[in-house]
Amino acid sequence: MPRALPNRRIPRHHLMPHRPLHHRAHGAEAKPLRTSDLVLALLGVALLGGLALMAAFALASGATAP
Repeated sequence: MPRALPNRRIPRHHLMPHRPLHHRAHGAEAKPLRTSDLVLALLGVALLGGLALMAAFALASGATAP
């Protein structure tokens, strides 16, 4: 009866090749900023600013007081 698994070790291939890490101290430059990243950052800042303004108006109007 044949064995289900072979005796010899099967080499495993990695899905991502190993690349050495580059640090700024070693001369690696920063990646260019994408427009989508900038738009998402501006939307996040606008959302947080809007929430802060709503909280300030709610506190000033006394809506949170019983």
